[in-house]
Amino acid sequence: MAGEKNLDILLKTMKPKLHEGQYVFCEAHDIAKINLADIIMSFKEEESITIIAKKEIADSLKLDYSYVASWITLTIHSSLEAVGLTAAFSKALSENGISCNVVAAFYHDHIFVDVKDTDKAMAVLNAFSQ
Repeated sequence: MAGEKNLDILLKTMKPKLHEGQYVFCEAHDIAKINLADIIMSFKEEESITIIAKKEIADSLKLDYSYVASWITLTIHSSLEAVGLTAAFSKALSENGISCNVVAAFYHDHIFVDVKDTDKAMAVLNAFSQ
């Protein structure tokens, strides 16, 4: 099933969904002892492996982090070839003083914002469909 590529449709129907809890970005050098079912995402970089997990999971694994975020999923199935979606929502968030970290997965785009900015970010993202 192909994802949506039309930017106007993507922006008007992205329907942001806020996940419960707090999420953190952690560094791990060895993931052999980490249950993959406990993490949201992992990405191997030259320096180490980045893991996104619920804060309580990271705490139980004694993983270091410095950024505590809320996780927002844009529920429309966006194509990995779509042009402009990330630019549009990140610009809108930026204009409202909100930093965002974005993960594009097969079906959806996922946005992590500082927990203090959660309500404001949801309002900015929901404004696209109005």
